Amino acid sequence: MNLDIRENIITNFKGAGIDEIKSSIVSSIHDGKEVTLPGLGVFFELLWNGSDDNSKDYILSTIKKSL
Repeated sequence: MNLDIRENIITNFKGAGIDEIKSSIVSSIHDGKEVTLPGLGVFFELLWNGSDDNSKDYILSTIKKSL
């Protein structure tokens, strides 16, 4: 079975609104299940790839502070 997680997540959320995306992220983090990590990773990849250098610096400093 060939499962493309990136394609699946992007397809499932393509027409989603901001509230739906936020709800999915919040519930995934709240549930704390390992199975949701790949989906959150896809969201992070999209965020990272769509960010300019200043935004990437902000993301990195936020992660660093949170560790």
